[in-house]
Amino acid sequence: MSPKRGDRAAPPPIDDEWDVRFATAQAASGWEDLCAQAPGNTRWAWELMRREPGPPETPRHSQLRGKLATGEYGGRSLDRWEIEVTGGGRIFYLLDREKHTVRIEVAGTGHPKVTDK
Repeated sequence: MSPKRGDRAAPPPIDDEWDVRFATAQAASGWEDLCAQAPGNTRWAWELMRREPGPPETPRHSQLRGKLATGEYGGRSLDRWEIEVTGGGRIFYLLDREKHTVRIEVAGTGHPKVTDK
C-alpha cells in the first residue's frame, strides 16, 4: 500500500532495529483500527516488533503453533508470530530474518477466527 497525503509517516529503522511493513492492505486498515481503539498498546506492539520481534516469548507475544507456525511471503516460508494487543485485538506477523523485516499480515480489534479451534 503506497503512502498518500495525510498518511502517518513511520521513521526508518536504525542500528539493530527491524523494518516493520504491512504484508496486506487489510493489515494496514486493521492497524488503523487498533491505533484508534488502543493507541498505547498498539505503540507497545510496534516497539516490540521494531526492537525484538522474535524470542523471547511472553504471555502476550509468541510464535504461533501447528499449521499457523509459518507463512509464505515472497516465495519463502517465514516464522509467524502473534501479539495480543487487547483482549481480542491481535497482530500476526511474519519474521523475515534474512531481510531484518517484520511483515504484518493481520492486524485487528477482533480475535482472528483462524485461531479458533
